[in-house]
Amino acid sequence: MSKFKNIPAELLRNVKIQDMVAEGKCLVRLENLVIFVSQVAPGDVVDLRVTKAKKNFLEAVPTKFYQYSELRVEPFCQHFGTCGGCKWQHLSYDAQLRYKQQQVEDQLSRIGKVELPEIAQILPSPARTYYRNKLEFTFSDNGWLTTEQINDDSRTYNREVVGFHTPARFDKIIDVEHCWLQPEPSNEIRLFIRDYAHQHGLPFNNLVRQTGLLRNLIVRTAQSTGETMVILQCYHAHDAIEPLLDAVLAKFPEITSLNYVLNSKGNETFHDLEVVCYRGKPYIEEDMEGLRFRIGPKSFYQTNSAGAHQLYKVARDFADLQGTELVYDLYTGAGTIASFVAKKARKVIGVEYVEQAVADAHVNAEINGITNTEFYAGDMKDILTAAFTETHGRPDLIITDPPRAGMHPDVVQRLLELRTPRIVYISCNPGTQARDLELLDPAYRVTRVQPVDMFPHTHHVENVVLLELK
Repeated sequence: MSKFKNIPAELLRNVKIQDMVAEGKCLVRLENLVIFVSQVAPGDVVDLRVTKAKKNFLEAVPTKFYQYSELRVEPFCQHFGTCGGCKWQHLSYDAQLRYKQQQVEDQLSRIGKVELPEIAQILPSPARTYYRNKLEFTFSDNGWLTTEQINDDSRTYNREVVGFHTPARFDKIIDVEHCWLQPEPSNEIRLFIRDYAHQHGLPFNNLVRQTGLLRNLIVRTAQSTGETMVILQCYHAHDAIEPLLDAVLAKFPEITSLNYVLNSKGNETFHDLEVVCYRGKPYIEEDMEGLRFRIGPKSFYQTNSAGAHQLYKVARDFADLQGTELVYDLYTGAGTIASFVAKKARKVIGVEYVEQAVADAHVNAEINGITNTEFYAGDMKDILTAAFTETHGRPDLIITDPPRAGMHPDVVQRLLELRTPRIVYISCNPGTQARDLELLDPAYRVTRVQPVDMFPHTHHVENVVLLELK
């Protein structure tokens, strides 16, 4: 940061925050300086402390506020500012939607550089709180204390906690009293397990040394059916695990799937480990327009169930299926979209690289009596070949819903070769979507764009684009 040591101090005093940019940060331009600022809102007037200096920009945080933006509202969560989630709680929901709309428009035009139709107004999330159906919590024997807690001489804080990571710190966990993201009994289950572990002296996770017993807790809730799944991760077998699970079930008889995992690996992923169903069913089910989707401990399902329904309706509308089409559903996950559109298509072929997800897709098709879907597992760029198309037929429509990194260049090239009449592109990252749209531009024009908010109080936004062959 030495190259900035001669910046006049007044440049970073009484600074007016100018705009919101990508990744939820705000922007300030001062003469030849570009400064990205977190923890502020456009219209705030602040003093800034530089935290990072790059070749072409600075990063900073506010140290003093002189004036607050009219876009601000009072955050409703007691953990706002400490927890790494819900970073936009200080913005009104209308402002959040406006900036997400702006994000989609800017990235599609500036990165994609393609001709665009008028972009539809963003669809708000059906719920703004308690909208998630899955949360993961981490145990720690060395919980993070806020400045207020450190300075509070009136009480002693138990450092054995279960909650979320603080921003940019893998080893620091804040003790969450109430999270507004997932409906009950999520908070009640977490607090009961925490308090039971305190009372019975069960060792909490030490994230640095990777020792202890209690490691991770996952709660999944199905709002449409009321079913609840709990998955407790422990480092190793222990006589205390079953009494703990018995106590949880006695307190919360509404839990329909109670599971545990023994995981001594260096990370908390358990896709390659056995999940023991201790009580109840080894899955929960979600309902969407009469379709039942079975969700196991390792299954992928959109974390905002009501928002996912809204997103899929947009995709189905863009697809405009007449019942005669062969559809390829790329990055199909557990086949949710494939099942959702199957009754309006002649046949849907889903491709997904996660084998467990493909197994779930087969199950979901079977329990719903859907007979016109097929699912294949493997890396998309290796499966979507000329031989695959020769075997299964050339699609009339492609639906693609890739991960945040977007589509592999080989997959984009294959789409250009296929020249399918229409493509519905669903994205959780408009930046990489825009990059792919530019690559597809030689053969396709964008005819419809619909942003969808799935994650209120965050900068994340989903976007659906319809592409038609030129």
